[in-house]
Amino acid sequence: MKLRLAMASAALALTASSGFAQSDWDMPTPYADSVFHTQNITRFADEVREATDGSINITVHSAGSLFAHGQIKDSVRRGLVPIGEILMSQLVNEDPVFGVDSIPFLAASYDDAEALWEASRPRVEEVLEAQGLTLLYAVPWPGQSLFLRQPVEDPAELQGISFRAYNNATERMAELLGMIPTQVEAGDIPTAFSTGRVASMITSPSTGVSSQAWDYTSHYIDTQAWLPKNMVFINSSVYTGLSDGERDALRTAAEAAEQRGWEMSQLETDTQIAALEEAGMVVSQPSEALAARLSDIGETMVTEWLAEAGEEGQAVIDAFRGE
Repeated sequence: MKLRLAMASAALALTASSGFAQSDWDMPTPYADSVFHTQNITRFADEVREATDGSINITVHSAGSLFAHGQIKDSVRRGLVPIGEILMSQLVNEDPVFGVDSIPFLAASYDDAEALWEASRPRVEEVLEAQGLTLLYAVPWPGQSLFLRQPVEDPAELQGISFRAYNNATERMAELLGMIPTQVEAGDIPTAFSTGRVASMITSPSTGVSSQAWDYTSHYIDTQAWLPKNMVFINSSVYTGLSDGERDALRTAAEAAEQRGWEMSQLETDTQIAALEEAGMVVSQPSEALAARLSDIGETMVTEWLAEAGEEGQAVIDAFRGE
């Protein structure tokens, strides 16, 4: 492993110094080939390769096969690989802006999510740039909804249930609901349920289908709580080392991938909810009591997020709300 990383780092340094006349890039991603994010990235890589006549040749390493999800960002920053993808909220401990899209019910539709991205993108780019990274594009998951082993009408029925969390926001939401959170990566969901580590989760219908949630849960409550994004970024030194034509090609492909990805995400929502239902899951809307409780939690979490995010965070919320 150490030898592989050393070779990757040396290759990256060599290509950067030579102006990227010919570059083979390894791109780690966290999700499986069947996930629409990965499919979109594969098309992005193909378009970059075609637009640069092969001078940038991106090989996508999906499902954490090259680096684990939590290692991808630092791997790009350190130059072990030139480009990568992560769930944006994975970085919330570094700066609160990375968690703004995971605040429940702040932006609970695609239109609102797009407006929130427009408001928060400049701050996200600023924070990444300070770390030597350049943002290329971001694409949301479908809205996050509850997967349970039993129907729930009263939010009190959720208390004490073990819950799969995947970032600070989901962990905090579980705590406010009286649930017991445990951090579990997407690829480990079936094992976590089968071994009893968790008995519920909130995630996209995409992840529900890819992890065959019907094998260990039976009810899908369509809360559409928030639309968290994956983002694709590149090492800034690598980016500036490209020729003008290569940078233009990369940016054009990134813009196309972002637009295409948002469209894929919206189609994914309808398709995957239908797949859950076809597989035997009971699909329902939240009860009034549950919806009201989740809305209250959302307001609490906006207030808590602003306390951490300070003036920069308030500026994002003001821009989003048109204030």
